[in-house]
Amino acid sequence: MNIPAQALSSFARHRTLLWSGLFTGAVLAAGMGSAHASTTYNPPIEMTKTGIEYMSGGTTPDEAKLMKVVEPRWPASFEFDAKGQGPVPVGAPVKVTVRDAGSGAVVLNDVTAGGPYMVARLDPGRYQVTATRDGQSVSRDIEVGRYTTAHAVFDWNGGTGVASSR
Repeated sequence: MNIPAQALSSFARHRTLLWSGLFTGAVLAAGMGSAHASTTYNPPIEMTKTGIEYMSGGTTPDEAKLMKVVEPRWPASFEFDAKGQGPVPVGAPVKVTVRDAGSGAVVLNDVTAGGPYMVARLDPGRYQVTATRDGQSVSRDIEVGRYTTAHAVFDWNGGTGVASSR
């Protein structure tokens, strides 16, 4: 039986592609297995009744790193800090309320932050953000632009609320 040279060439090319594909798949599968083992937990994105998305977390070093990575992709970000003591500990919940600065309408109503970092998908505008920890409230005014983000740091300094901005 004579097989034309062109057919043999095509068969050899397909066989090479098949082995190449199998090898690549095996390498990717092995890499994904090791990547999966080191995957960090992504805090859930929550949504208010009014349709505002937010996410909070940062209770572990990996989660804190993740929150800092995603922060620039959200219009507003908040950081809760016990001055001199680093990020607010897990056992100290922070309640966050965001109001439209012009109308006073509540955008986020008394949301509990799940860690020292929080991001929110706010529309462009001016807002007053109030963070309450251990009964002490700190307020910050922020402005979210159409193409700019807002970041506010809330410090509780020795029992008195002091807000700062970075």
